[in-house]
Amino acid sequence: MKIVVLHGSPKGEVSVTMQYVRYLQQEFPQHEFVSFPVAQRIKLLEKDPDLFEEIIDQVRRADGIIWSFPLYVMTVCSQYQRFMELIHERYSEDAFAGKYCVSLSTSIHFYDHTAHNYIRAIAEDMGMIFVSCFSAEMQDLLKEEKRSELVSFGEMFFRAIEEKRSFPRAFDPVRSSAFIYEPTPSQEKISLRGKKAVILHDIKEGDNNLENMIHYLTNSIEGDIEVCNLNEVDIRGGCLGCCKCGYDNTCAWEGKDSFVDLYNNILMKADILFFAGTLRQRYFSSRWKIFYDRSFFKTHQPWFKGQQLGYLISGPLRQNENLREIILAYSEVFEAKLAGIVTDECNTSEELDLLISDLADRTVTDSVKGSRAPKTFRGVGGMKVFRDAMWGKLRFVFQADHRYYKKHGVYDFPQYDWKVRVLNTFVTPLVHIPAVRKIIFTDISHHMIRPYQKLFKDKKK
Repeated sequence: MKIVVLHGSPKGEVSVTMQYVRYLQQEFPQHEFVSFPVAQRIKLLEKDPDLFEEIIDQVRRADGIIWSFPLYVMTVCSQYQRFMELIHERYSEDAFAGKYCVSLSTSIHFYDHTAHNYIRAIAEDMGMIFVSCFSAEMQDLLKEEKRSELVSFGEMFFRAIEEKRSFPRAFDPVRSSAFIYEPTPSQEKISLRGKKAVILHDIKEGDNNLENMIHYLTNSIEGDIEVCNLNEVDIRGGCLGCCKCGYDNTCAWEGKDSFVDLYNNILMKADILFFAGTLRQRYFSSRWKIFYDRSFFKTHQPWFKGQQLGYLISGPLRQNENLREIILAYSEVFEAKLAGIVTDECNTSEELDLLISDLADRTVTDSVKGSRAPKTFRGVGGMKVFRDAMWGKLRFVFQADHRYYKKHGVYDFPQYDWKVRVLNTFVTPLVHIPAVRKIIFTDISHHMIRPYQKLFKDKKK
């Protein structure tokens, strides 16, 4: 069989992910593997339609497709996403229809599920038959057990193609809305009360609803507000995956374009951030993805700690739960207070007016109060993945993170809690005594709430 590998790393053949593909190729010599480093060559593919068509022609001739990629901020890198956009812009989806495919990624297992969901949704939207995904920790290939799992994954994929097996869709097709937003003149302006706000967007010609949403928001606010279009910022390219920022948060692009200036001198000086974008193929635009990826020069530290964050979105977010999950996780992990998400999935313009006004008022009020939100599993679990990786094998690369984590108490390992250690050492053995165990578990509910009683005036309760 002929297997086409569409590789999504800016580093091309020298990426860790590509070593997993090479191993599959070695273990299955009976199949022909043809690999294209589409993310690394994205600029060339944009400029050379003939080269792009050569790849699409190979896809047409393929029996199966492997989407291989490293994780970049909860999904694929911007260069890979741009390749997806080119497929759509050049009407090439038909080449993928009916093809069997899998996705293969490497990461530290930080939101790898949202990345695979994104790829699967894109594939199913093009009519592909998605078989399964393989999400590897970067060093898994060095372990015999994990190599065996990879081989089993390959066997399953090739057997599915040979036997023409059926697999259910995970994601319904997205249905576009014909709603046209026509905002009314703002009645009352919301004072920023000394706070600074920034609206960051990627409006292009034709994004009428989003443009009107931003217009209504700016007209609803009185005070220091700045509006920036990502398409007008000098950003020469996406994240290179070089990890040079790991030592002291200095980006390899610094001084070569304006991204770091945008981040440090505009976004970081704002109290309130509004991110505005139009949904395109299960995500925002690849220009927005460049923003998220390039923000990684701050590596695994809270990028927007203490800032209020609101989203204006044009498009069917309610049909794209994976993107909502990314948005929620992004705000929690990077410690922005998500004030809300407003989309144009409305019945009337008046309804959308009210939603935007309420979002503006809420962000200002929360900013003045210094309001914060507790983390769910998204933020707590995500930071534990970062914490353990920075304490362990990634420390030598990401020394800036290690210094930050030490200074700010991110290394909150439970075994460092002396009270817990004493409890486990001296009290836990008593549970093995039946009489003691009976006493403890007979009234365990009251034992659990006893520490909280000091918080209440009526101690009897």
